[in-house]
Amino acid sequence: MGSFIISLLFIIVGVVMIKYREAAANNLGSAEWMRYVGGVYNFMILLGTILIFYGLARITGTTDIFLAPLVKILPI
Repeated sequence: MGSFIISLLFIIVGVVMIKYREAAANNLGSAEWMRYVGGVYNFMILLGTILIFYGLARITGTTDIFLAPLVKILPI
């Protein structure tokens, strides 16, 4: 039950990050590396989308499938 609540919080935080990206980006500020992903606003959208998909993967139990490309790239 606790894992479900945490996953649901990931989804909620992701949606809030996308919805209020302007206010969050103004508080976060802009970094040089964010230009490579399209700027601070696009970074907030990407991060929110990743959080939503990760929360859904945790709820459905498919994190091993979702994170398989990262495991192959990163030497763990």
